[in-house]
Amino acid sequence: MPLLQIRALTHLFGGLRAVYDFNLDLEEGELVGLIGPNGAGKTTIFNLVTGAYKPTEGQVQLNGDDLVGLRPHQITARGIARTFQTIRLWNKLTVLDNICIARASRIRYSLPDSILHGRRYREEERQIKDQAIELLAVFGLEQQTQELATNLPYGAQRRVEIARALATEPRVLLLDEPAAGMNPGEIEELLALIQQIRQDFGLTIWIIEHQMRVIMNICERIKVIDFGETIAEGTPIEIQNNPKVIEAYLGEEAF
Repeated sequence: MPLLQIRALTHLFGGLRAVYDFNLDLEEGELVGLIGPNGAGKTTIFNLVTGAYKPTEGQVQLNGDDLVGLRPHQITARGIARTFQTIRLWNKLTVLDNICIARASRIRYSLPDSILHGRRYREEERQIKDQAIELLAVFGLEQQTQELATNLPYGAQRRVEIARALATEPRVLLLDEPAAGMNPGEIEELLALIQQIRQDFGLTIWIIEHQMRVIMNICERIKVIDFGETIAEGTPIEIQNNPKVIEAYLGEEAF
């Protein structure tokens, strides 16, 4: 059974069909791309998978467990984490606090423990902080732990957002346009970072991206949608040469 299985996913906004009959299998350890012109429905699919929207029709399963109807924090606890098209950090909190808060779904101590600051609470909070610092070191952010998130450069904020997603201990990581707003040098660093975290954390990664250099360089296969419907699926070479994809991207960034 695939790690993540999506069947006949469909979503309507009033009379507008945003996603129609979307199907996908993600196997353990895969790195798969999702592309399409602006407004094609890509982020809507991520929102459906992570519980921000409830599908009009269809099924989403993680390791055989049905996710439809669960709330976002419940889906996160089951092993799906995501980043967002527009960075969504707690800007007035420190970088370290942003990572520690993401551990909420993994906390084992009780409410009385947290109120009384008992031994179990203290030990687990110390462990959460130590793990957060280790994670930030992977992203080269160990010197910025006490900086407010809003004070970091754009590329560093992106890294914090990915680190925060990893702090939830996901099995599947959804990246929504992680290269948006980055300069060429930052994009090269991002490519290396995605490959590194895939290897080091043993993750399955699903990525939306408009930067074709990112998608074509790191994905084993790519799914293409237009107006909410799948128009192509295949390897990067197959996608580059697919007439339907070329037609859909007319006026968009060239491959």
